[in-house]
Amino acid sequence: MDASVVKVMGMTWYRGQFSQLQNRAFRSYQSRICLKCPSVQAERSKRFSVRAGISCALNLKTGTKNCPLRSCASVSSPFYASRAMTSVGCELLNSGMPMNVSFYGLVGGPWPTSYASNSISRSYSQTAKASTRNRIISTEGGSSGKNTTDAAELPDSSKKISGAKEIRKGKSKSKSKRPQVSPEVQSNLTVVEVVESVDTPKTVQKKVKRSPARKKKLSAESSSSPKPNENFTGKSNLKVSPAPTSCLVTKAKSQGGKAWPQLYPPISKSVVVVESVTKAKVIQGYLGEMYEVLPSYGHVRDLAARSGSVRPDDDFSMVWEVPSPAWSHLKSIKVALSGAQNLILASDPDREGEAIAWHLIEMLQQQDALREDVSIARVVFNEITESSIKSSLQAPRDIDTDLVHAYLARRALDYLIGFNVSPLLWRKLPGCQSAGRVQSAALALICDREKEIDDFKSTEYWSINAYFQNNNLNSTNNATVTSHLTHFDSKKLNQLSISSNVEAKSIEEKINLSKFEVIGSKTSKTRRNPPMPYITSTIQQDAANKLNFATSYTMKVAQKLYEGVELSDGKATGLITYMRTDGLHLSDEAAKSIQNFVVEKYGPNFATKSTRKYFKKVKNAQEAHEAIRPTDIRRVPSSLAGVLDADSLKLYTLIWCRTMACQMEPAIVEQLQCDIGNAYQSIVFRSTCSRVEFLGYQAAYADAETIRVRHSDDDGGHHNDVFEILSKLKYGQPLCLTNVELDEHHTEPPPRYSEGSLVKKLEELGIGRPSTYATTIKVLKDRKYITMKSRALIPEFRGRMVSAFLSHYFSEVTDYSFTADMEAELDNVSGGITEWKGLLKDYWTRFSKYCESASGVHIHQVEKMLEKTFGDFLFSSLRDGNRTCPSCLAGTLVFKVSRFGAGYFIGCDQHPKCKYIAQTLYGEDNDDDIQDQQKRSIEEPKLLGLHPASQDKILLKCGPYGHYVQLGEDRKGHPPKRASLSHIKDVASVTLDIALDLLQYPVTLGNHPDDSQPVILKLAKGGFSIRHRRTIAPVPKNLKPSEITLEKGLELLNGKDVKRCGRPKQKKSAEPAEAM
Repeated sequence: MDASVVKVMGMTWYRGQFSQLQNRAFRSYQSRICLKCPSVQAERSKRFSVRAGISCALNLKTGTKNCPLRSCASVSSPFYASRAMTSVGCELLNSGMPMNVSFYGLVGGPWPTSYASNSISRSYSQTAKASTRNRIISTEGGSSGKNTTDAAELPDSSKKISGAKEIRKGKSKSKSKRPQVSPEVQSNLTVVEVVESVDTPKTVQKKVKRSPARKKKLSAESSSSPKPNENFTGKSNLKVSPAPTSCLVTKAKSQGGKAWPQLYPPISKSVVVVESVTKAKVIQGYLGEMYEVLPSYGHVRDLAARSGSVRPDDDFSMVWEVPSPAWSHLKSIKVALSGAQNLILASDPDREGEAIAWHLIEMLQQQDALREDVSIARVVFNEITESSIKSSLQAPRDIDTDLVHAYLARRALDYLIGFNVSPLLWRKLPGCQSAGRVQSAALALICDREKEIDDFKSTEYWSINAYFQNNNLNSTNNATVTSHLTHFDSKKLNQLSISSNVEAKSIEEKINLSKFEVIGSKTSKTRRNPPMPYITSTIQQDAANKLNFATSYTMKVAQKLYEGVELSDGKATGLITYMRTDGLHLSDEAAKSIQNFVVEKYGPNFATKSTRKYFKKVKNAQEAHEAIRPTDIRRVPSSLAGVLDADSLKLYTLIWCRTMACQMEPAIVEQLQCDIGNAYQSIVFRSTCSRVEFLGYQAAYADAETIRVRHSDDDGGHHNDVFEILSKLKYGQPLCLTNVELDEHHTEPPPRYSEGSLVKKLEELGIGRPSTYATTIKVLKDRKYITMKSRALIPEFRGRMVSAFLSHYFSEVTDYSFTADMEAELDNVSGGITEWKGLLKDYWTRFSKYCESASGVHIHQVEKMLEKTFGDFLFSSLRDGNRTCPSCLAGTLVFKVSRFGAGYFIGCDQHPKCKYIAQTLYGEDNDDDIQDQQKRSIEEPKLLGLHPASQDKILLKCGPYGHYVQLGEDRKGHPPKRASLSHIKDVASVTLDIALDLLQYPVTLGNHPDDSQPVILKLAKGGFSIRHRRTIAPVPKNLKPSEITLEKGLELLNGKDVKRCGRPKQKKSAEPAEAM
């Protein structure tokens, strides 16, 4: 049969399950395709069989200009090609994961053996960057005699598009061999080359020369509100950014051929912009008068905090808002640039720092603050020391667009989730304020752990310990040896082997009847490797465990140490390197300095022979910066005792110890195990102990410098005396049993997360970035989703409801693996592998469907879902689990959401016929367990008696606003008469007579002499009061209501404590003047 060969470069499939590629890649048109796909920069690959067997056809969409590309012979499925309507020129249904490959395949016809590819490999998240369209480069008939280009010689999509442009212009002179095909298809062959256009920012010089036409173009492209005037005092603070690129944003990888001006030593004046005032002061002292160091005070603009700031329908354009204080900072930078030749952007060396630099360029360009002769450079300071600052100025670079794209993608994702899920929470769960991408996953972890604790069933088990002494009373080695039972009845025991007291007593009797001797002894040596240097997550964990610091406070203190302090000699310097990092490596210079100092302080045996290198083993590690270490290892903690405050000194000491230890030799620990058994060895006890033979890295933790942060784990807890006793015991030596101890235990549920353990779990799962963990936990606390008690994170009921709502209606948001995979995709954006808008488009397509589905859910459905999820918790206080309404005896108690506030309650489902409320929940736990029990207890109505006239029941009830008495049952259309008991302290003392007396109010005392309107004595929530029309006067507490007459009421109405209620009476307008 006849066939057509199609070559495609830079094909892109968006997100999905890549296993679907084995089943469907395109819509089947009764044809076959075989693929040959060398993956580009593949990290993880999926290998297919020799013949993938993908039933498909290349269904190219037709545009306005159709260019028929039919085979010269008959093809099973004719097709057309033109300018592509999609990013790949193909109609992809149920497409797979992002894939960036070169392949050529057979469209139409059978499988010729020469086209059977050996394998197909695909990269998990490789997407051609900024792909916008495909073009048909050339069309050749099989009989034309023209040579074709082999797939192996085609440029992959990671190369520049300039090559593709040359091909379009016919400048490519390379020739290649025609792929060998079977004789039956070789006669009639049609070749199509599809090249993907890559729309990436061009690398340009920082000396921007803008003609008037260019200025107009820039003005037209920035669809923004009118910008402020020259002094940054404009009225509008908003700007719509349709794309993140500008002429100043270039790739850091393209800096090789660029000629940079000399920044240090200075030959002209430069303006250096950093983030904080403290850092600016320290750096200004290093650089001198030729540099003016100014702070930007963080971001100079951010997404507008309102709906519509990210516009998916407009190619994810963004609306930026400039805070009022930022205008003054921008003005200061603009004034400084008037006499400078260089603008040096030195914000923090991370994604946020790169974004700050990009925002500054965008805003300064918008305000025409950059002259034509101003050079712009990006530098990063890993540590705030004089040598590091000057060295960094000699290595300038461009702004890294990949990091900027990663920032934009994260901000857009967080915004789209927050501003779409949060309004749903407000409507469906009043009082629940917000939800976020990482925040929701962290909350799910805490709530899932709480559910594990609720479902946990404790199990009883017993342990048996025995105490032995040497039989030789004259021996000097007559100390007591402690051991635990490991074998009984010749069977090895595990933790739950002894399950009851009866069983433990039976074993104790047999032990007391036995004689014991030493049946074995074993000595071994182990090496304990030093800990790795600190990164952001581990310093948060250690500070939480050893110093009891909150994660947010740890980062605050570390920021202060990084920015620098003034030392005792008057010089200011940074004490540690950059604290937001996930890299474990140390610079060669720093590692060598540490080794030398270890040799000086502890001796050559304690230092490693060569520098020790560490690598990250958790998900999504970028390792872009050094680990956290002191800028000068010789600056010992004791030298900073009078310089730093107590908490800063403790944190610096932790970092100093860990940095010293990571370049020291392992500790050698000698372990001794001694077994004691009876003659038949059916009962065996074991005693173990260890001692340190060589301190190694532990010498750093035993140093006097570490006394402030000394921890029990650091000392090792070895008992040398016990080791000596066990080492002197000989095989077969009889021992005297002195005591047998039985201990009862119960298995415990998994512990609640602390801040440190939560950070560790998030890092293991690859959820979020270490630099955001402190902020995430703080947001959960501020929203009152979690609370901290004894360092444990406990979810509030409000937080558990939010987690259940998101898990039920937004399962993808709280899924751990999805959130971790999203972090991997965002990291791929940082690495330039994944195109950020394609990632956003793919996510938004699926997420918007979740939003549409959840918005149509009625609040009663949410109530039923929460009742089903937390039924055991909500109705645990009911007697015998009976949910029958005690008021009407016909309804059932159900969980309800308040329509007029942030509360939740358990009430009768016959509302409004029955308005009984059994329990009110506000999602907040009381600190006192007794108050918590009272809060959860359900109080039934108390029958005080019958009304003597109507024989109606008089009930003592409790509602959301306190206790009250009620005359009669709740009936539809006939609200019963009620009287508040808020003025009575002891509600239990209320009797039928008191209730009858209170239910008689309100009482009319008489008519007012001025207007003949009634004067009423009524009982309100605050007590008794007198009312006449809009005038209300409280009744003094020393005055009995029964003693109040009309005259007394008029006197109170004329007193000083009178209040007026309702709308004030409007004055009559003047009569209109008579018409002339």
